This record gives sequence, C-alpha cells and structure tokens, in this order.
Amino acid sequence: MGVKRPTSFDIAALAGVSQATVSRALSQSPAVSEEVRKRVFEAAQQLNYTVDVNARKLRSKKINTIAVLISEDLDQDNPINPFFVPLLGAILKYAGQKGYDVLTSLQQQSASWSNDYGFARRADGLILLGYKDYDDYVRKAEGLSDIGEPWVVWGLVQPGAGHSLGSDNEQGAYEAVSHLIRLGRRRIAFLGEASSSHPEFRDRYDGYARALRENGLSLDADLLADCFISREDGAAAVARLMQRGAEFDAVFATADLPGIGAMQALQKQGRRVPQDVSVIGFDDLWAAACTTPALSTVRQDTTAAARALVDALDRMIANAPVEPVRVPTRLIIRESCGG
Repeated sequence: MGVKRPTSFDIAALAGVSQATVSRALSQSPAVSEEVRKRVFEAAQQLNYTVDVNARKLRSKKINTIAVLISEDLDQDNPINPFFVPLLGAILKYAGQKGYDVLTSLQQQSASWSNDYGFARRADGLILLGYKDYDDYVRKAEGLSDIGEPWVVWGLVQPGAGHSLGSDNEQGAYEAVSHLIRLGRRRIAFLGEASSSHPEFRDRYDGYARALRENGLSLDADLLADCFISREDGAAAVARLMQRGAEFDAVFATADLPGIGAMQALQKQGRRVPQDVSVIGFDDLWAAACTTPALSTVRQDTTAAARALVDALDRMIANAPVEPVRVPTRLIIRESCGG
C-alpha cells in the first residue's frame, strides 16, 4: 500500500483552523487574514500537500448550478428517507429563487465515491443528504474538499465546520420527553440508535437522557431498544420490549416511521394509545397526522432547513465565511400523547 495522500482536513488539524478556512486560504480568498493564510500554507508545505490545479480551474467559472446528492441504501424497497422529500422540494424552490438550477441524484454509497465526485464537478457546489455511517461521510467530505468542491451537509452540526447544518436534535428530544413527563409518564422507552455512526440519533438520545435526569428519573437500560428509521423496525423494537417484560407507559421514537410502527405493535397487543402508552415521534412527516390516533412528534422545519443549506452553499461558492446552523424544532401535540 502507498502512503496516504494528505488532505485539507490534515492541514486544518495541523494549522489549528477549520477545513473551510483551509479551502478559502488555498483559493486565495480575501476573507482569510494574512496570518492565517501563512499558517495554512506552512502546514500544507510541511505535509507535502499539493493543490489540485485542474480542479481549481474547473471551479473558477460559476455556472449557477448546484447539485443535491441523496445517499441511501438502494437495496431497500423504499430507499428514500421520506423526510428528504419535502426538504428536497424546499431546496428546489429556494435555490430557484436564488437563481440556481438544481441537479439531483440518488446514489448508493461506494468505497471510492468516484461517481459522486464526477457528479460534483458538474455544479458550483453540492448539498449532501443522507449517509449510512459517519466514517463514510468523513471520507467523502475529504475527497470533495480536495477537488475544490464547495459542499454542505444536512444532519451534522459541528463547531468550527461551516458546512455542517442540522436541526437542534438534542433540544427537540428534550422537549418531547419533558412533555411526556409532565403528563405523568415515568417509564419512557427510547426507540432509536445512540451510536457515533448516526450523530443525529445520538443527539436525540442525549436530549432524552437530559429530560430524565433533570426530572429525577434514572436511565433504565431495559427501556432502550435499538431501532432505525422504518415502521417495521419500530414495531419490532416494541415487540422486543414487551417480550422481555419491560414495563413502560410512554415511547419516544427518534423518527416518525418507527413511532408509527410502535403504535401499531402496541395496538396489536391490546395496549391502548394514549390511554396505556403515550407515543411521540420525530420529523413530522405528512403521515404522522394521518395515523389513528394521530402521532405527536417533533417537527423539523424543512423550509428553514432548505434556506440554511442553500444560503450556506451560496456563501461557500463565493468564498465567504460560513457558520454552523442549528435549525430550531417544534413540538407538535396530537392524540397519541393524550394531552
């Protein structure tokens, strides 16, 4: 195996700046001070980093086109996360108002991402939606940055990384679980994932845990059920909880689809929603209001999200500074809570 080629992320770590600042410095953006520019170039020289001149030339002419890449598991029958449908619609609308044409592509994540990079070169910048695993996302981000491609991603909000935008997942979950506690619920099951592979769900778990802690309730491992974003997963997770004898009077699901599945599983076992068990989801998909009972949920504002993504990418294309954005969520109370 050959020596790994240094990336702009390596330069950022050595120079003590963000990767976005490295990209601006290497492209001679006036938004970067001379002191920071010097530090970046010294770090690049120390790492024997070479700028992809051809990529820079390709990026030099603005064509008023942005690309949206949705990375999903194409092996599934329903590959697109339903949350992305209204988000994509809002992106198309707002980007058009800003004077951009929009290319869209649904692609399966691969080891090399070569197809994604080729797609990226046909646009001024790229909006990334969806990822299977955070580590895969990091490798993809490095490659996009190293070909000189401005990009923003929905879902990850990281201090110092101006291309990371997302909902305030921790606060949204905190408000949902706090509401359940105010209703008198004390045994609240968590349906989701709290791993580094899916930081959005991890943040929602943190909000769940904070609400319990601040209300004097202990975390109970028996009430935690691994679950991903499908109705079937939600139903299976609740079935596992009941099979092992877990006592619970509420369910917080980290997405609406497993929340809907949870209600169906409870009703199948004769548990009444919300009389016996209250249920809250996350996202506010259109289907949440159509269930029986209608699902309470945490709304992610797709209009605000689209504006934040397009505005951030527009600034990055212009080599202007960009700050991380957390889009506020809103608790939507419907019949599945009972109050």
